[in-house]
Amino acid sequence: MGINSESDISANLQIGPTNLGMVRIYLAGDGIDLPLDFDPDEAEEIAEELRAAASAARKLKDSAKSKKR
Repeated sequence: MGINSESDISANLQIGPTNLGMVRIYLAGDGIDLPLDFDPDEAEEIAEELRAAASAARKLKDSAKSKKR
């Protein structure tokens, strides 16, 4: 499965600090129980990547809307 492959799998996502000063991304769903811990600097890098991906996706969506007009 790649980044552009659709899936019917659903999962819950939780993000928050741990008592050890880490940032945890926790995924839970059917057969999935995945805690991912990152130090604060890594978490900031992930946040920047998420923002960049959201911006790129928005541009693609806006471009597709423009082509329909």
